[in-house]
Amino acid sequence: MSEKLQKVLARAGQGSRRELEKVIGEGRVSVNGEVVALGCRVEPTDTVRVDGITINTKDSSEQICRVITYHKQEGEMCTRVDPEGRQTVFDRLPKIKDGRWVAIGRLDINTSGLLLFTNDGELANRLMHPSHEVEREYAVRTFGDVSEKTIQVLRTGVMLEDGRASFSKIKDHGGEGKNSWYHVTLAEGRNREVRRMWESQDVQVSRLIRVRYGDITLEKSLPRGGWQELELDPVNYLRKMVGLDEETNSFLALREEHRNKSARIRRAVRRHAAIRKIKEDESGGRKKKAKANAGANKRFPSKKKSTLKARIRD
Repeated sequence: MSEKLQKVLARAGQGSRRELEKVIGEGRVSVNGEVVALGCRVEPTDTVRVDGITINTKDSSEQICRVITYHKQEGEMCTRVDPEGRQTVFDRLPKIKDGRWVAIGRLDINTSGLLLFTNDGELANRLMHPSHEVEREYAVRTFGDVSEKTIQVLRTGVMLEDGRASFSKIKDHGGEGKNSWYHVTLAEGRNREVRRMWESQDVQVSRLIRVRYGDITLEKSLPRGGWQELELDPVNYLRKMVGLDEETNSFLALREEHRNKSARIRRAVRRHAAIRKIKEDESGGRKKKAKANAGANKRFPSKKKSTLKARIRD
């Protein structure tokens, strides 16, 4: 059954559909040796190449959907390559076979906190689509006076250059002096939206940390610049949220099974080597004993042999 090319490439972890539509439009994708245009459909048996590199377009049932959480640091770019040579969020991610990590949304350079990555471009595309309204929660440190009227305005909604925006929740988390912490929640991810909303009320944001995406939270034990693979249940939570079939296999479970199998093999090899050494030692011991006995017989002939020789002489 044929599928849209960008969907197949997204599933193969080559990027989000939006990114791949641009790649196809630039003439960088070929199917069975011919450069194709946007709108092309492919069969499972077709050979697909991006920039001349053959892509493993295995069926979705054969690919294990993986999702990792990453603790982004301030100063990191949410891009694969930065022209200015600055550090990117992709620099610290683990290597992945048959695909690449696709970021689920972005955080600006001065924002830290929770980022999600997946090897399933279709999952990333759906989670980023505004129609799914996935909640994001941010910890915000503000500088300046924040009145109850300001809080009410931000809840009701403010007009930004790209449309109206509002926080569904605002919780006061204390602070000292003119520095105050708030936790705010919204269900979209427009560029610098949280900062722009506060700035529309003449409030400066001195620090911004994303702490939650849907029900996935930033673990306190996860260090800055660190990543963690999600288990099967949270992966399926994300897939179910956007109408994708649940996964039955977990990369973590398969990796653990592989580790256990490898450990069993190593233990069996060690046992075999140990048994072989014991047998060799026992064999060597018997040979040494036999050799020692032979030497002793030469030095100290037995009584029978001595008596026989004496009789011959007589």
